[in-house]
Amino acid sequence: MLLKDRIALVTGAGQGVGQGIALALAAEGARVAVTGRTLEKLEATCARIRERGGDALPLVCDVKSAESLAATVDATVGHFGGLNILVNNAQEVPLGTLLEVDDEAFTRGWESGPLATHRLMKLCYPHLKGNGVIVNLASSAGKRWDMSGYGAYAATKEAIRSLTRAAACEWGPEGIRTNVILPHAMSPGLAWWTENNPEEAEAFIASIPQRRIGDCERDIGRQVAALCSDYSAYVNGQSIGLDGGQAYLG
Repeated sequence: MLLKDRIALVTGAGQGVGQGIALALAAEGARVAVTGRTLEKLEATCARIRERGGDALPLVCDVKSAESLAATVDATVGHFGGLNILVNNAQEVPLGTLLEVDDEAFTRGWESGPLATHRLMKLCYPHLKGNGVIVNLASSAGKRWDMSGYGAYAATKEAIRSLTRAAACEWGPEGIRTNVILPHAMSPGLAWWTENNPEEAEAFIASIPQRRIGDCERDIGRQVAALCSDYSAYVNGQSIGLDGGQAYLG
């Protein structure tokens, strides 16, 4: 097991990509704090982990609340006795053209995305020093050839990439590695979109060299687990596209 006895905190782990990451980390031996807004979904993820012989703790958390984030970190450390891995996955995303996205939607995207990521990284920093890993989630939307309808969304995600690079440089000397992934995965939201927009979905999949959308656990979660392991001990400050080769990040 690549992550035996390590302790991880994953936000937005009740479904989709966050759930896939939590399952993969647990499969490699990590004990996982499964956080999100809906207790029933968190308990379902924890049940799947326990069925496989893993250890998980469900924690209701609103990433837009500084108090909720602090309480979540305290509960994780108090229950498991430490923290080695932080995965910032949860975010409300502002979708639409620049004229369609209002201040409230942009603010929610900012508060749940880069602001929550910044807050949680700082809260976890004392516990991660020595041999800790942070994995943040961004998006290749900022690299689209046509940014129409993706400006506000990409802006919040690109801010997370900047925070990731800064943490890698500032905290690397203290034994904390920080990277960001840019995934395509069949989350509930993307599944709904592909079902309701079949022609666009067909064109989207055709633009992926591997001609498929990734699986939340197999394609995204396992890569995150590898990134958190000692096999990736010299990987720091990188933006890693997990999208079948669609985006060019160079």
